[in-house]
Amino acid sequence: MKGRSQAAIARWIKRELDTAPPRAKSLVVTVWGDSLAPHGGAVWLSGLIRLLAPLGLNERLVRTSVYRLARDGWLASRQAGRRSVYRLTAQGRKRFESAYRRIYAAPSQAWDGHWDLIVSPMPSGGIRRGMRRELAWEGFGAIAAGVYARPARPRQTAPAEIVSALDHALDVVLLRGREVAPGAMPLESLLKQSWDLKNLDADYRRFIGRFRRVVELFREDGARDPGQCFVVRTLLIHEYRRVSLHDPQLPAAMLPAEWHARDAYALCRDFYRLTHRCAEQHLAATLEAAGGAFPPAAPYFYRRFGGLAP
Repeated sequence: MKGRSQAAIARWIKRELDTAPPRAKSLVVTVWGDSLAPHGGAVWLSGLIRLLAPLGLNERLVRTSVYRLARDGWLASRQAGRRSVYRLTAQGRKRFESAYRRIYAAPSQAWDGHWDLIVSPMPSGGIRRGMRRELAWEGFGAIAAGVYARPARPRQTAPAEIVSALDHALDVVLLRGREVAPGAMPLESLLKQSWDLKNLDADYRRFIGRFRRVVELFREDGARDPGQCFVVRTLLIHEYRRVSLHDPQLPAAMLPAEWHARDAYALCRDFYRLTHRCAEQHLAATLEAAGGAFPPAAPYFYRRFGGLAP
């Protein structure tokens, strides 16, 4: 069974990379957040090139992607002779922590009925589009011109922090409150118009259909290949990140009866718990071979998906 399962996994990986190759820069972001950030967030460029080769990225694509992330303020570089080491900047670390807090934490079902609102005068078109995009990423929907709302939930980034990062702190009003007029149109009805929940649920269903079989293959094979564990984990989290970061993470009471986000999260959780030791072995072996000792994972790594065995 061992040989058959690993051969089937190898075919699955090849088919995925041939038919749906991930964009280079986006994949580098996934690897940095999923695999490198818990180990200090720094890596020799040569090691990163070696690590990403099985995912279909050649040296030129890796170098170009890292250069662009450095230009955008996510990464900073340091030369050591003819070699380069890249590490997360403070800004980059903050952005990773915000994104990956949403990915690895179980969806919160609790909601006490309070709403966060951000009210802003209408800025110029480019600023408005950028602001709306960033607020949508934080779960805010536009309910009127210059008015954004979301259900206030635990573990969310505070509105003041979001606005400060947008550099529009002097142009907005921040409010938190409850609805008190039972005869008026519910805020929930306005908010739902901001999200295409039907298509988002379809994305979750496609994600589950795409990865369910390969996860089953890993369950069948007790002797797992560390390289395959790393590659499939990366592809899994990469696609889950793409889908879940469009999810406003509404309370259960505001979601359709059939909502597949919970099943998608469970699939990621089960695979992560099944393979994280092997994937980490591959990560350490690859990066140590490219440039010295690889730091152990920070304690927060083992809190992912509700808890991992060290």
